[in-house]
Formats: sequence, C-alpha cells, structure tokens
Amino acid sequence: MIKVSDLKDGDIIEVEYEGSRTRGEVLQVGHGHKMAKVLTHEAQENWYAEADMHACPLNDAALQDLHFNKQVNEDGTVKYMKGAFRMLLSRANDFDAFQIWYREDRRQIQGPLCLHQLQNHYLDMTKAHLTTAAI
Repeated sequence: MIKVSDLKDGDIIEVEYEGSRTRGEVLQVGHGHKMAKVLTHEAQENWYAEADMHACPLNDAALQDLHFNKQVNEDGTVKYMKGAFRMLLSRANDFDAFQIWYREDRRQIQGPLCLHQLQNHYLDMTKAHLTTAAI
C-alpha cells in the first residue's frame, strides 16, 4: 500500500483491481479522498484507494524502462545516467544504499527506495518529471 501523500503526478505505481495488478502512471492525486487517478497500460483512467496502490521496486529493469544509460565500472560500481542526473551503486543490483546527484545537489540514499520515491527525488532535484521518455 502507498500513502496518497507520498505520490506526485507522473509517478509510476502498480494498481490492483479484482485481484490483478497492473502498472500505471499517476495523473492526479486526491488528498482529501485519499485516492489517486491512475492511467494504466490498458489506456484506462480510474481512481484507486490507497489499499489498491502498490510500489514498484527500484531495480535495473525499472531504470532501463526509464531510459537510463548503464555503465559498469572496473571497480565493481555501477553508474546509471539520464541527462545530467547520476546514480551510483557500490555494486551491481545493490539498491539498498547508493548516491544520486544532479549538478551540485548530491544525496546519499540509505535503505531501499521504490520507483516512485526515486521519481520524486528526481523531480525535486531537476524540476522535471522522470518518465519513460528518452532524453
């Protein structure tokens, strides 16, 4: 379950309907009703309650879907890049502690993040939404 207060327009989440989960993009957040309007890949827009919204894991596949470029370094670190935004993992597939930076704004992330949380960091740092569009 995701709290509506943690969501922003453009976040990618999973929604559940009749026992089936599908990925979608948040179009609108209704804080008063604790619901979010989500566009799913079936091209349907529906309002979902907090109990029906779930976080997508942050992993290599999710970053590839967002068109990040991946660079595996000789020291075992892995850097993901999209435009001037950078993400550095201390080792491959270790998304529990890593660094992100955009220009002079650097952040050390401790603990695993979900995809929508990375999108919100990206928005806060770059003032642009992190989407599946290639740069």
